[in-house]
Amino acid sequence: MIPLKSDEDLQRLSKSGKILSRVMASLKEVILPGVLTSEIDALAQRLIVEEGAKPAFKGYKGFPAAVCTSINEEIVHGIPGKRALCEGDIIGIDLGVNYLGYFTDAAVTLGVGLVDPSLLKLVEVTKEALVEGIKKAVAGNRLSDISHRIQDFVEGNGFSVVRQFVGHGIGLSLHEEPEIPNFGVAHQGPILEKGMVLAIEPMVNAGSWEAEILPNGWTAVTKDRSPSAHFEHTIAITEDGPQILTN
Repeated sequence: MIPLKSDEDLQRLSKSGKILSRVMASLKEVILPGVLTSEIDALAQRLIVEEGAKPAFKGYKGFPAAVCTSINEEIVHGIPGKRALCEGDIIGIDLGVNYLGYFTDAAVTLGVGLVDPSLLKLVEVTKEALVEGIKKAVAGNRLSDISHRIQDFVEGNGFSVVRQFVGHGIGLSLHEEPEIPNFGVAHQGPILEKGMVLAIEPMVNAGSWEAEILPNGWTAVTKDRSPSAHFEHTIAITEDGPQILTN
């Protein structure tokens, strides 16, 4: 059962998304060589609280931080710590906000200093894959139209989509129905309706799509240790098309 959000819900989710967007903009400014991932996390937590909200990730199923910091071959769920960013790295920043019980979620992948053009292409294709997926998030389409478009775009550019992790519904909790794979056959699954709120998040690898979990129990890395990129927005399906709440 996919929950539908009321107009009042969407107004509050929009406020949550604007908070997230402002915090993310501030985090982007500190992605520099030498910065510790723990410093990124501390800044995210402070800014979210100053906005009158709560970090959605901290404590969720035991996750210890306000933000996920996933570097190079790390796909998602990287745990901030004493690791310093290095020139040429790419880092995925995944952030969730809980504003008065309304949850939004977004992610970006950024280069650190001067980055190899092949990595920049991976990042740009992943970013564009999110745009292409969002275009399919319109009332009357099927859920898998989003999934199929992302896969088709990514693989058409020579990269692979992660299978083990997917997007999800969101709103009154961090994870709701439905799951949103980044691969699949078009015209399958539930019909998209006005009031659905979705977190669409392509995760794209330069090599194989396969992933594994590190011993910390959280961080997912590419099995072949090729680099990976991740972008995400929380969107609402409206009568006028998809509305990006975290833009």
